Amino acid sequence: MRPGCTPHCRPWAACSRCARARSAPTPTGWTDVTVITSSAPGKLFLLGEYAVLHGAPALLAAVDRRVTITVAPAGSWRLHAQSIGIQHLDLDDEGKLPAALNAQTRSTLRLFDSVRAAVRARAGGGPFEISIDSAELSRDGHKLGLGSSAAVASALTAALAAASRLYLDRAALFTLAQSAHRAAQNGTGSGGDVAASVYGGLLSYAVGATPVPLQWPTDLTMQAVVTGEGSVTTDLVGRVNHFGAEHPLQHAQDVARLTRLAHTAQSALADRAEFLRLIDDYFTALARLDSHAEAGIVTARHRELRVVAQRAGGVFKTSGAGGGDVGLAFSASGLAAERLAAALTDAGASVVPLVLGAEGTRS
Repeated sequence: MRPGCTPHCRPWAACSRCARARSAPTPTGWTDVTVITSSAPGKLFLLGEYAVLHGAPALLAAVDRRVTITVAPAGSWRLHAQSIGIQHLDLDDEGKLPAALNAQTRSTLRLFDSVRAAVRARAGGGPFEISIDSAELSRDGHKLGLGSSAAVASALTAALAAASRLYLDRAALFTLAQSAHRAAQNGTGSGGDVAASVYGGLLSYAVGATPVPLQWPTDLTMQAVVTGEGSVTTDLVGRVNHFGAEHPLQHAQDVARLTRLAHTAQSALADRAEFLRLIDDYFTALARLDSHAEAGIVTARHRELRVVAQRAGGVFKTSGAGGGDVGLAFSASGLAAERLAAALTDAGASVVPLVLGAEGTRS
């Protein structure tokens, strides 16, 4: 709760003061501090997955699990990223990955190298010693599907820019971080996850448009549930794209169904019952797309948890690309949310404690 907020400002329901504080820019700026520390939140795709790739708006929320980046001037370029098994990696004179690096490690660090190149193209700078900590966005060594790559892109861009004395306001930070993130993912992705990490809060996001800050209703609760051991977004999206190339008419029909639903998300937030119906309808539409594309968006575990949620008076859907990442369970707040949490736990599901509406990238 921020100074001046009321006791009714719940973790999942920001008051207007909190919303203004989250959306207010905290741009990367000039600094005389030798060590720069930046952090960016993870995200949850609440609704609009896959449709957002075709121009529809998506509903996303930043969460209170953060990636932290530290950048300090040094005699040579060096990288530490213990949470992904990288310790004391010496880089070349421009900060590039060493030529002798094995293919697997090079692939793991593709995003780092993309961000480094993007910032150096604008500002030069360095050499730096860089530390990346993304442990909060994983569990037992597996990513939770909270957008760790987008959070790394956002925080690393902010930190390197500040260390290189490159001023970026919020919009410029998003543009540069998203460009680097997209390049590292071979041109895939909507940018919604980067927007959530940069701007924070609860957002309606459409490709090419300024994100619209929203408020989470006080009578609605969302709970994140572990559904597997993580999935690779580019693989799932690639399978759906392949289906679209092979069966364009069916793909277009499936995407149109998702798009119609996605356009109602912002207005549906004002009515809990309507929003819960929308969540359920969107899951059904995603499952239909997946049945045609055979992409692996919806798993058997997702279907089981949907039944569990329905019996407890809630609704369930996948989040983001789907697969083994976290799923989302929605219900009325209060006792209804407690019943839903108990039912999920009894079904062997693990609820991840998350707070929606976290502050965006900060330095």
